[in-house]
Amino acid sequence: MFDIVFYLVAAVTVAAALAVVLLRNVFRAALSLIVLFVAVAALYITLHADFLAVVQILVYVGAISILIIVALMLTHEMQQGSPAGKLRIPAIIVGVLLLGTLVFAVLNTNWQISAVAPLEKTTEAIGIKLFGEGGFLLPVEIAAIMLLSAVLGAIVMIREK
Repeated sequence: MFDIVFYLVAAVTVAAALAVVLLRNVFRAALSLIVLFVAVAALYITLHADFLAVVQILVYVGAISILIIVALMLTHEMQQGSPAGKLRIPAIIVGVLLLGTLVFAVLNTNWQISAVAPLEKTTEAIGIKLFGEGGFLLPVEIAAIMLLSAVLGAIVMIREK
């Protein structure tokens, strides 16, 4: 049953990635990107990587996707993507070479799967190291405030007078 869920989520991930690349409407492509990020987070959950799933939701879905959509809404030419250019054939060649390299690497890698579960909860251990014993709460908060001020500054600079 768990394998079926994994393959279903993987199919949604591939479909969303293809939609991001193939859709001509930039706003719909950005919405497909959000679906892609959520599907990748679901893949992390099926692989028992809870911390990565939470970070994926918070950082990519919550921050980067919203930033992309706000940037798209601030532009005037939102309906059409980039026009067909002269680099289509070289891009296809590079994409096929990259796909071939990735398929070669995946097929020739000895994937070792552990039969036992990890001894400690990874999400809890990372949280304790990051915010408890490590004392990194203040730098994380400062980074969040700096990112927020950078986004607000970019919006103020871009908006029309």
